[in-house]
Amino acid sequence: MKKWKKMLTAALAVCMSAAVFAGCGGGNSAADTKTLKIGVTNFADSLDPTENFFGWVVMRYGMGEALVKFDEKMNPSPWLAESWSVSDDKLTWTFKIRDNVKFSNGKDLTAEAVKSSIERSFAKNNRAQTFFKYTEMKADGQNLIIKTEKPTPSMPGFLADPLFLIVDTTSEGERDFAKQGPICTGPYVCESFVKEKAVMKKNPNYWGGEVPYETVEIPSIDDPNTRAMALQSGEVDMAVNIAAGDMGLFNDTSKFHIDRIASLRTVLARINEKGILGDPKVRAAFISMTDRKSYNEVILKGTFIPGKAPVPPSLDYGFDQLVDPNAYNVDRANQLLDEAGWKDTDGDGIRDKDGKPLSVDFIVYNSRAELPIYAEAVQADAKKVGIDVKIKTVDYNLLDKIGINGEYDLLISNTTTANTGDPESYLRQYWYTNTNGNNPQNGSGYSNPEYDAKYDALAVEFDPAKRRQLMIDMQQILLNDAAALYLGYPETNIISSTKITGAIMHPADYYWLTNTIKPAK
Repeated sequence: MKKWKKMLTAALAVCMSAAVFAGCGGGNSAADTKTLKIGVTNFADSLDPTENFFGWVVMRYGMGEALVKFDEKMNPSPWLAESWSVSDDKLTWTFKIRDNVKFSNGKDLTAEAVKSSIERSFAKNNRAQTFFKYTEMKADGQNLIIKTEKPTPSMPGFLADPLFLIVDTTSEGERDFAKQGPICTGPYVCESFVKEKAVMKKNPNYWGGEVPYETVEIPSIDDPNTRAMALQSGEVDMAVNIAAGDMGLFNDTSKFHIDRIASLRTVLARINEKGILGDPKVRAAFISMTDRKSYNEVILKGTFIPGKAPVPPSLDYGFDQLVDPNAYNVDRANQLLDEAGWKDTDGDGIRDKDGKPLSVDFIVYNSRAELPIYAEAVQADAKKVGIDVKIKTVDYNLLDKIGINGEYDLLISNTTTANTGDPESYLRQYWYTNTNGNNPQNGSGYSNPEYDAKYDALAVEFDPAKRRQLMIDMQQILLNDAAALYLGYPETNIISSTKITGAIMHPADYYWLTNTIKPAK
């Protein structure tokens, strides 16, 4: 508890520093009607949407658009496809591509161009086939026709994922997508990009209405306190995901607008079952010793909901009815470790077995302020029961490789659970058995035939009530198996100067820069 109080004191000190830094802020000056500046945290060192999860950044920065977009309730709605339908046998989907849409280079958006773009995603990223597999894809006029191997009820939501944003593949030979950004259909076009800063320019061929700004500058400010100070001082006009400790700096409604929502995200620590945590009793003990209520209500000041289950309570998938067998219970944690044969034989405070200490590596990235805080809190609780937690901080870009290769004991993730409209793909990604590389994101070694069977049924089930129950059942299996440590569920926010309007945080965390953000009148 003393360590937590120290962290809170440090956070308050930073907040005071931010206020001093912002003392001469430009909150009352006139809006710049030609240039918008957005402070973000950026995990991408490339703008090729097929690399890693970098399509998120292409979409967040106003360049890329997909066939389908989610509304504020995460229902799939038309975007570049004006409508869609599925055949009676549920195997053939037809997407009607909008007429009169152009890429930013002036070329027409056709069904053939969309087909080529989606084929590119499948060719360059193995993750594409974890969404769906197709037996045929063809263009018929402005209709894109996709025949799938099996019924795919979430198909529209799958095609809303940024991995499938539409690019002009014919321009790839003329433009380096990674360094210059792809040619897409969004309101803005990349003028320059390095990881530290992107500059966007107005797309003169945008189909979706007026584009308000000539230029958008997007500096990557990974430190959340610095991001808050940049917004306070007027260096940026809006900032994404201000940390909990800094929210109080923006209560002046004459200067700032706060748009915050309960997110669709879960902060979890994936558990590698191929290592020292492969023993189910040790896994259960590890989860039981974590005081998640205190982490979220004390350290993070109630801006996070205490973790329990894979899917957050903001989604209606049985959160309250799920039972966590590994709820906080230090006595139970100690008993389980004793039963597993781990004892402190040398009096150093760390349990050992067969001459080996009970030590785990916790891999963390720090571009999200809460993640190292969670890790340090877990480390402190683990020490109380004789577990040595070593925190190792890595660049976000390494997480995908680390996760796939299983090069961790614990691997933190702040992940959107419903980025395809519901949690189906999320529940597959981390825990469906990885057989012969069919699910490369699951590098943890977790495998449960009952879980896989439930997922297989979910993947072809169109009835909403049956889908919901299957996902509840799957979550309970994961809880019973101690498959992961669910730390908390964050709020998410965009805070903007009142010099601009239209900056809104959407439940899907990849609609940041849009043409609805405009100078205030």
